[in-house]
Amino acid sequence: MLRVLKNFPLNGRRWMTTTGIVMSFGDGSHGALGLPTSVTGIGSDAYEPTPIPNLPPDVSSIAAGHYHSLAVTSQGHLWSWGRNVEAQLGRGLDSPRETWVEPQKIEKISGVKSAFASGVVSAAIGIDGSLWVWGKSKRGQLGLGIGITEAILPTKIKLLSKEEIIKVSFGWGHAVALTKDGKLFGWGYSADGRLGKREVMGVSPLESVNNLSSSLKVEDAEKVVLEAMSKENDMPIIWEPCLIDELQGVEVADVSCGLDHTLVLLRDGTLLSGGSNAYGQLGRSTQDMEFLPVDISVHPVSIASGLGHSLAICQIPSAEGGEGISGVFSWGWGQNCQLGREGPGNIPLLVDGLLGEKPVSVSGGRVHSIALMGNGEVFSWGCGRNGRLGLGSSVDEPEPYLIEFEEDTNVLQVVSGFDHNLILTC
Repeated sequence: MLRVLKNFPLNGRRWMTTTGIVMSFGDGSHGALGLPTSVTGIGSDAYEPTPIPNLPPDVSSIAAGHYHSLAVTSQGHLWSWGRNVEAQLGRGLDSPRETWVEPQKIEKISGVKSAFASGVVSAAIGIDGSLWVWGKSKRGQLGLGIGITEAILPTKIKLLSKEEIIKVSFGWGHAVALTKDGKLFGWGYSADGRLGKREVMGVSPLESVNNLSSSLKVEDAEKVVLEAMSKENDMPIIWEPCLIDELQGVEVADVSCGLDHTLVLLRDGTLLSGGSNAYGQLGRSTQDMEFLPVDISVHPVSIASGLGHSLAICQIPSAEGGEGISGVFSWGWGQNCQLGREGPGNIPLLVDGLLGEKPVSVSGGRVHSIALMGNGEVFSWGCGRNGRLGLGSSVDEPEPYLIEFEEDTNVLQVVSGFDHNLILTC
């Protein structure tokens, strides 16, 4: 039986919501779907949104890492499932491998407001604005101090104790945290300007890769990325959170990290980007290694990043001078249709297939994208392999395609991991 919960804001909307049901679809090879084989069949993938069993009935928000997933309940409890090789599930060293696919509550943390995940690190923000991290990363992504590369259980970042954190975002080797008063902290790998303008030594693992977006298939691009990552030992590392210098004095509204780039949305509507531009994911012609404005003429209100592509919900002014409409713009790596439109990848352009809709959130995976509309409809596009588009097949979709749900399904939140997706409904 559904139980009514209190009002809470999510994706810009306020709901008097019933209990949350979490669905998943896409690649389940690491257990990130949280679905038993009795549901998915012989294969581990799910080609359509499928309810996850064994979760509590009051899930209020969700997060998808590369190969694992997190869910927060209205009581402030945090649940995890999926890959745990790097201890990103927060269960400790004695968690049996065969249980990783099963959603379980993280016992060592409570009072959680929101959660975030990457490849090897997970994070949670407490109701008091504190930031907690766990996992294993040689890249300094934990932010716990010089040389600290693992935290088996949730651990508080004490250096940020005096700040009220509202969001954290992870790249492959860097991390950023946004405070309630608009300050931005960064740590981890700092090359290529992904953490702003800094005096650093070393090169980006993707610095020598040019025009990935125009020539490589997903398998070839993955090989290039993995080979480049093997050269990470000389990368400069910032081991503890520090204020991003050139953003002091301005207020940040939102932030999102891709593999090795960062998008920063200021409260005045200016969109900045920094980091590697190997895929054209910075969306700007200037290549300086610092945060600089994206070449976009409309007003962004929300941003998201995939592995090598970028997404923004923007306000498009009316020709008559009225309120106008909102639309999704995309740029960066588009070889597998994840941009959802034609045209050059290095220039932010409108996703025409969503015109007339009212997008409230977007999310990007490795080679696919997904968007939630104000009326609760969900569209996906890009690579369809392993069912990651939720459309019942492995077919790629070059334009946004509507995902079908049972009648009266109310979608509250949609998030993408690398190759899987989570949907929160009521």
